[in-house]
Amino acid sequence: MNFNPKPTAKTSGNQLLSALRELHPGIRIGWKLRLLLVGWSLFLIGGFCVAIRIQPDPRGFGSHQQLGFSPCVIRNQLSIPCPSCGMTTSFSHFVRGQLRQSAQANTSGLVLALVCLAMIPWSWISVYHRRLWLVSNPEICLLWLVCGLVSITVMEWALRLTF
Repeated sequence: MNFNPKPTAKTSGNQLLSALRELHPGIRIGWKLRLLLVGWSLFLIGGFCVAIRIQPDPRGFGSHQQLGFSPCVIRNQLSIPCPSCGMTTSFSHFVRGQLRQSAQANTSGLVLALVCLAMIPWSWISVYHRRLWLVSNPEICLLWLVCGLVSITVMEWALRLTF
C-alpha cells in the first residue's frame, strides 16, 4: 500500500506570507546590496535613536536646533514655514508614540517615520532571503515612494501657507 499523507495545514499567517512570496518573490540581490541594506537599516535605527534624544519643541518646529543646526532660514527671512518645518519635531513625537502631535507638527514627517520604521524589518527580511522582499521592480517602487512623500509634503505645505 502506497500512502502519501497530505501536508499539514500551515497557519494563516504562514499562508499569507507564502501567497505574497508567490505573487512577488522579489528580485535576487548580491552581497553588495545586502550589505547596503544592512547599513541602511542601521542608519535608520540611528536616526530613531537621535529622535529619542531630542525633546519635541512645543511650537511644533525648531527641534532640529538641539542638534546644533541654525533656525530655519525661510521662516526667519520670509516669515513662512518651509516644507520641512516640523519634520524633526514630528519624528521626536513619533518615537514617543504621540502620533497626533507628530501629525500636527508635520504630517509628511509622520508618514516618513512610518515608512522608515517599515523599511528596517523589510531590509533585514530582504537580506535574509537574498531578495528584495515583495519588490519586483525597485526603480518603480522607489519612484512611487518618493513621489508620494513629495506630494504629501507639498500638499501639506500649501495648506499651511493657505491657513
